Amino acid sequence: MSFDLFIPFIPEIFLAVASFVVLVAGITMGRRGTRGVSLLAAASLVITAVLVWVFARPSGAVQPILGGMLVLDNFSVFFKFLVLAASAMTLFLSAGYLDRLKYGGGEFPSLILTATLGMFIMASAANLASLYVGLELMALSVYVLVGFCKLEIRSNEGAIKYFVLGAMSSGILLYGISLVYGSLGTLDLAAIRAGLSSAPQSNLVLLLGIVLMAFGMLFKVAAVPFHVWTPDAYEGAPTPVTAFISVGPKAAAFAIFLRVFAVAFRPEFDAWRNVIWAAAAMTMILGNVAAIRQDNVKRMLAYSSIAHAGYALLGIVAGSDAGISAVLMYMLVYTFMNIGAFGMVILLESRGYAGETISDWAGLSHRSPAAAGIMLFFMLALAGIPPTGGFMAKLYVFSAAVNAGYVGLVVIAVLMSAVSLYYYFRLVVEMYLRDGAEAEGGAEMIRDSWAWGVVVLCTVVILAIGVFPQPVFQWAKGGIAAIGLM
Repeated sequence: MSFDLFIPFIPEIFLAVASFVVLVAGITMGRRGTRGVSLLAAASLVITAVLVWVFARPSGAVQPILGGMLVLDNFSVFFKFLVLAASAMTLFLSAGYLDRLKYGGGEFPSLILTATLGMFIMASAANLASLYVGLELMALSVYVLVGFCKLEIRSNEGAIKYFVLGAMSSGILLYGISLVYGSLGTLDLAAIRAGLSSAPQSNLVLLLGIVLMAFGMLFKVAAVPFHVWTPDAYEGAPTPVTAFISVGPKAAAFAIFLRVFAVAFRPEFDAWRNVIWAAAAMTMILGNVAAIRQDNVKRMLAYSSIAHAGYALLGIVAGSDAGISAVLMYMLVYTFMNIGAFGMVILLESRGYAGETISDWAGLSHRSPAAAGIMLFFMLALAGIPPTGGFMAKLYVFSAAVNAGYVGLVVIAVLMSAVSLYYYFRLVVEMYLRDGAEAEGGAEMIRDSWAWGVVVLCTVVILAIGVFPQPVFQWAKGGIAAIGLM
């Protein structure tokens, strides 16, 4: 086997080595070296980004690597840069947070790097076997991250629930894969697409396999009715981990969702479209309605995350080039919106866990007008109000669904977006409409230059995309140009 075969795989090899180096460095430096180890891990992600740019960009058409198990294309590059950004921002958010909670060492950044490696494999997967390996590598790392604060009961509870339900969903996904393999005799995505074009439509075993795989994928993106793990995992996890699992693994899950359903299973579009349509509608409705009742900000943002998964599913239901491009753009915008919002939660520290209850935000505009303004901006972005990037992301997804004929689904999405204004603006009311006397009970913003840097970066990116969305959409459109969609 020639060494040249591994050259496009250099970023993944480097990430694997870096995760071990960071772990050893953390053990050597101890708790006092938390910030230094986090900086080392962030530097590793920067180097990985350079390696992706140099070695893992396709030179034209799709390039199979490692015997066709993985593939190089603009689609994988798009998601790799996206998860690198999410992981790097998580590391900067977590360093000061872990210091304050007295959880140091190199385990945390090492697990972030390992999860990133799994997401890289998911983004490049061209075979159901490699897809599953990447998915489990990412999932096992995230399970540990959710329970990282091992002395906190909620962290342990969230990790156990996530692990049990995640293992069940992985089993369902694996069973679906086995049925597809038994029906078509291949795990290669391109061969599956070719086989489906000639497979008899009455093959119930094959259709059952596709449906079971859809159920497994819907769990990974936290879509209804496979969402029940989300609120407890988000609430119990350390807040930087909550920020991470709400964007990085979700983006990677949408990457494999698109690879499998929009490409490999495209000939059976009419068979699985109704399943995704129903999941999208239920996800938007339940996510937004359930968020109304939440007094815990992390649980509120958990249900908000569920609702946003429903919005993104609209692009998959549309099934068009514009719809799939809109999903990519939505994942990019959502990453910066959600990490920015959770960054503000981390910066509003209260009673060990950071700014969790809505009452903690009371009168924030009196104590820190700039912080209140930034959080207001993120709430507007999540609600889809112009001129934020959240508005443009929803506009592209909704337009693609309307053009594909799913007007009813878009009406549901628009109505649920209006509902979301209520619970997003509950926070705004607390920040701006509580008087000075009531504001004394609110929590104070903390000084953490790394976390503030992440929040400011997210603010600038979301505002820039809201004003100039076209370059981002064109980048997303270029990401699907070579994967069989255009």
